[in-house]
Amino acid sequence: MHSERTEPHPRADFSPACRRGQTGSVLRTVEVGSADDPKLADYTRLTDGGLRTHLEAEHGLFIAEGTKVITRAVAAGFPLRSMLLARGRLADLDALNAVTDAVVPVYVVPDEVAEKVTGYRVHRGALASLGRRPLPAVGEVIAAARRVVVLEDLVDHANVGAIFRCAAALGVDAVVLSPRCADPLYRRAVKVSMGAVFAVPYARMTGWFDGLAELKSAGFRVLALTPDDGAAPIGAALTGIGLGADRVALLLGTEGDGLSARWLDEADEAVRIPMNPAARAAGVDSLNVVAAAAIACHLLMTSGGPRV
Repeated sequence: MHSERTEPHPRADFSPACRRGQTGSVLRTVEVGSADDPKLADYTRLTDGGLRTHLEAEHGLFIAEGTKVITRAVAAGFPLRSMLLARGRLADLDALNAVTDAVVPVYVVPDEVAEKVTGYRVHRGALASLGRRPLPAVGEVIAAARRVVVLEDLVDHANVGAIFRCAAALGVDAVVLSPRCADPLYRRAVKVSMGAVFAVPYARMTGWFDGLAELKSAGFRVLALTPDDGAAPIGAALTGIGLGADRVALLLGTEGDGLSARWLDEADEAVRIPMNPAARAAGVDSLNVVAAAAIACHLLMTSGGPRV
């Protein structure tokens, strides 16, 4: 899903006026009036998941939305290819000047052209096309980690982005993805995470069937989060492990189906977030995966504290 190759960007006529910020960086505005202009190819049909997955992997790019997120992406070392700005958001140019010292084109388009190109109303300011970097191997990401979250087959990009935000906010050391897990650099994941996908090291397993073996051989105690009543309360399990030298990997499964039977069986222990008895009696027996991740990550990083 991630490519090591970054295609060169189409050259543009930089005759329109330049904008210079206090940092000395230069953004070159290029007026584009047609949605069919090839200079806008990076931004085509951003809501079409199938198309974007293919296009972004082939050209080694991803899209960030909004000045704050673009700034965080650039600060994390992802190279800017270009930016797209609807004419109605020209006031954002001054803020964008502080984003980078690189000279990149800012394609300024009428608001209706921005919507036609992307497939939705662009209301968060600028879009940026950035080059991807090669993903590290799982072993590299977990080498110095003590607390890791592992996502199995989460296909909802918003959920993946929200979990990365939880992981970053609560200090999780790394995230490991199963082979079929959604792309953290897909635009919606990046947006929901508010750029947290740039702050947490992550890697993707090369295989699912024996995907947990590397974690276990590295000394991680693997905990599988499940709503099963037979599982141990997660607070008690983590208190028993303690906050010392132990390494812990927390498995989270997809909405609905949860973790696969194989990963539940391969885990060292199944753990649960206890539900209020009255809520259970009313049929509320679990949390959505993002809420569960937030609670579990908090407990993961405060092991030895109060039990759930």
